Amino acid sequence: MASAPTQPPLLPVTNPTAAGSAPASGGGGGGGLDAPIATPAFRLFMSRISESARRSLSDRRPWAEMVDRSAFSRPDSLSDATSRLRRNLTYFRVNYTAVVAFALAASLLAHPFSLLILLGVLAAWCFLYIFRASDQPVALFGRTFSDRETLLGLIVASLVAFFFTPVASLIISGMLVGGAIVAAHGAFRMPEDLFLDESDAASGNSAAQGLLSFLGAPGSRV
Repeated sequence: MASAPTQPPLLPVTNPTAAGSAPASGGGGGGGLDAPIATPAFRLFMSRISESARRSLSDRRPWAEMVDRSAFSRPDSLSDATSRLRRNLTYFRVNYTAVVAFALAASLLAHPFSLLILLGVLAAWCFLYIFRASDQPVALFGRTFSDRETLLGLIVASLVAFFFTPVASLIISGMLVGGAIVAAHGAFRMPEDLFLDESDAASGNSAAQGLLSFLGAPGSRV
């Protein structure tokens, strides 16, 4: 009488997904940089920047009105030039801001190395301090840095980047060139044909607040 065939022994099967997820959940003690960015706060920050820029640009005056050659004349005196500049600054505030920003961008784009240094400093501030999750300390080379140490290191790195490289001089020169263009235009542009109503004046008072409103984004440290 033939005996029944024996069943082969069952081998334990390991789930590769579960086995791979266990080390990943506890593998945060490495010696690299451990400072994940707070993605929702960063997205909210960028959306507020775009919204503030869009709201501010909506108050822009037509460029054709700004560069109308028939409205330019030499001021009679220094007080006349100052009065013109004051009125033109109120009326063309967004256009003047764009002119200064363009001069600053042109100054930095002409020196790519300095632009890279500036972008690196801004990225370090965003990644290591402003948008870093509050429960995630900065860990570098096996050492954990507190918020005060991280802030002090970023301040020192920023001072070195700004004052021991051409970054600061380029920013200052770009703003001076833009300011000179604005001052010359405001002094020679006759404001007699410009009319600023109360709603425009009120929006002008809140323009600076609108440009900086993105700094109050939840989750940021500013």
